Amino acid sequence: MTKTALVTATALTGLSAGLFATFSYVIMPGLKRASDAAFVDAMRGINIAILNPVFALTFGGAFFVGVAALVLGWGDASRPWVVAGLVLYVLGAYVITFAVNVPMNDALEAGKGSAASLRETFEDKWTMWNHARALLTTGGFVCLVVGVLKI
Repeated sequence: MTKTALVTATALTGLSAGLFATFSYVIMPGLKRASDAAFVDAMRGINIAILNPVFALTFGGAFFVGVAALVLGWGDASRPWVVAGLVLYVLGAYVITFAVNVPMNDALEAGKGSAASLRETFEDKWTMWNHARALLTTGGFVCLVVGVLKI
């Protein structure tokens, strides 16, 4: 059971890291080429579309299954790697998302200014923090991969 939980947590963490990374190297550079109105509309649409069961399972499951793997394999040689992976995942996926990206998404959704002014206050800061999410969650994924290799 320990190995199954850890492999599942690793896969879910990898999927989350991949999502954040895809925003960094595909979606945001692609939207950079869009008009201001198209950018704002696209981000508003993405922020609605991402709230779905598959995202919830991936985003939340990575943490909860990771904790289960840690508890089930407490004495395993993988423990320090699982702890490091969970810490990096929590920092990247939860702390930054809920402290920075979600409030910015909410402000963009509620924004009443011109598309140009909304974009100006959103794009660069949101993208920079998303890069941090991508790096931290990818680091968490790598730690969990090493943890899998240790059991």
